Amino acid sequence: MGSKAKKRVVLPTRPAPPTVEQILEDVRGTSAEDPVFTALAPEDSPGPSGRAENPEDQQEQLYQQSRAYMAANQRLQQAGDELRQRCEDLRRAGQELEQDIGRVKRVVLPGAAAASLG
Repeated sequence: MGSKAKKRVVLPTRPAPPTVEQILEDVRGTSAEDPVFTALAPEDSPGPSGRAENPEDQQEQLYQQSRAYMAANQRLQQAGDELRQRCEDLRRAGQELEQDIGRVKRVVLPGAAAASLG
């Protein structure tokens, strides 16, 4: 029986990732109607195609956008604070666990060493 050697497929090398400048140029070159900007837009706010023509409506729209931004920013700050607190709680719990493990080793290991010698 002969062994069948599997040929390894040689893949082409990957291209280098785009630079920050290239990414920014690409983003700046897109229109406001591009799906990347409109896909996650809230349903109730007028999109780029339904912009308000009335200056008062534009002001209201900008005001509502600013309020939404401020609310999102506040939620992000609160989430960051909560994550920092949880991280600190985990650090403390880890330290307590290490101390408990040390106590258990001091109690159990001397007794186990004596029993194995006798």
